[in-house]
Formats: sequence, structure tokens, C-alpha cells
Amino acid sequence: MPEIPELEAIRGFFDEQLTGRRIEACTVRIPVVFRTPASEFRQTLPGDAFAAFRRHGKFLLLQLQSARVIAVNPMLTGRFQYIDPAAKMPAKTCLVLAIEGGRALRYADDRLMGKLYLLPADRLESIPGWAENGPDLLDPALTEDVWLARIAKYRGGIKNILVNAAFVQGIGNAYSDEILWEARINPYTPRTKLTTDDLRRLYRCAHAVMAWATPLARAAMVKQDTLDYEERRDFLRVHRRGGQPCPRCGTPISEITANQRVTSFCRQCQPELPA
Repeated sequence: MPEIPELEAIRGFFDEQLTGRRIEACTVRIPVVFRTPASEFRQTLPGDAFAAFRRHGKFLLLQLQSARVIAVNPMLTGRFQYIDPAAKMPAKTCLVLAIEGGRALRYADDRLMGKLYLLPADRLESIPGWAENGPDLLDPALTEDVWLARIAKYRGGIKNILVNAAFVQGIGNAYSDEILWEARINPYTPRTKLTTDDLRRLYRCAHAVMAWATPLARAAMVKQDTLDYEERRDFLRVHRRGGQPCPRCGTPISEITANQRVTSFCRQCQPELPA
């Protein structure tokens, strides 16, 4: 599932490569992922052009010169390509935009779980859940003190809180493991057992992990002027590294699967707190 580092890398690449470029044609291949009628994409996108690119939580926002936005939530398996049109097309390619200059912008989704919207820029709150969810992790308004005030409202295991979009947006399963490892906090620790210093450290580590991972995510998917996103996170230090040595202490990484979620952590660096 794309999280902040992948989406920030894609956003930055699009900003460099697509700003000002015109959409010459639009092909809808698999309509099931479209939350705005596919006909609106087909009929109104050609002739429009990209103005800017933003990210909000796990949404990528492609702003158009017509004051509209293509809002994409890739969910688990949504992937983007910006590539030579002759390149092999993934089987579950849902949307293809022919872009001025000869490249194609594609959105593919193996499980067809993603969601694509085309709507006025001032109507983003009409997207289900948009207004109810918490702030983006990288929102400057989410200061350390605001983080503390917000997290105090939640109980339960700290990893479950980090991946809860009602608390904060943009953190998913993979990077929550990395953040907790960086902060030396066990993922199953109840929030109520963590001190204020622990929670402040967690805030700082969350930002540090995103800053560290974003250029590495970009290097994994971008080659010069081509984007071909396959989820390759071989730079991660603990997530899905079960049995491998912890890069900090050498203890084998533990891996627990529950509710279709893999949690990876180091029992030495991230010990359980006493009951």
C-alpha cells in the first residue's frame, strides 16, 4: 500500500515532469475504480492540463488548470506509471492518459480497490471520510503539542493508533513498523503506558522516518524521466524482515501476523513494558 514516502516521491516526480502539460486523450479501461462517472473523465479531461500536485494522507491530488482535481486513493495495490506508451501495459490498467510530449500516464490496480474522483478543487470534502479523518502527518499545523493532545484521546495498542486515519493520515502498516522501531517502542504497547517523552519521541521519529524513506522510495521507482512504480521497499529496516538480524542490535526480527496485518519488530530494541 502506498504511504507517505511513495506518494511524496510520486508527487515530486509529477511536479517536475507534468506541470503545465496538456492531456491529449483519456482512455477508461476498467470503470469499477471510478467514483465519478467514467464518462466525465473520457469527455472532459482531453484538452485540460496539469497545474500542480499535492498529497493529502493517502490521496494523491492532481490539480488541473480547469480548477478541478483528479483525486486518487490507491488503497492496497494502486500503481502509477509515466512511461513510453509502447511499454507493456499491466493487465489491470484502469486509466490511461495520453500526455503532451508523447508519454502516457497510467493507473493500474491489481485488486481494483482504489478510488478515483474528478471534482472541483473546492469540493474535496465531498469525498467520503475526507472531513472526518485526522490531519496529515506532515501538515505543519500538526505540531508536537497538537500531536500529544490528539493522541491522548486514543486507547489501545500504539501501532493501531498510528495507522488509524481518524488520528493521523498517511501512515500505514509498513512505515508504522519503521517508526516504532526508530522510536524503540513495542507496537503492542498500550498508549496509556507511554510517557509524554515517549510520545514526543514518537512524533519526531515519525517525521524522521518519512524524511529518510522518501528519497529511497523515489530511487526505487523513478529512472530519469520515467516512473514505473512497483512496490519495492528493500531499504526498510524491520518491516517484513522476520528472522533477519535487527540492523541496530543483531537480534532476529520478530514477525506476527494478525487480522491480515504483518507486524515486524525487534524484541530487544522494542521490549514489552512491565504490566
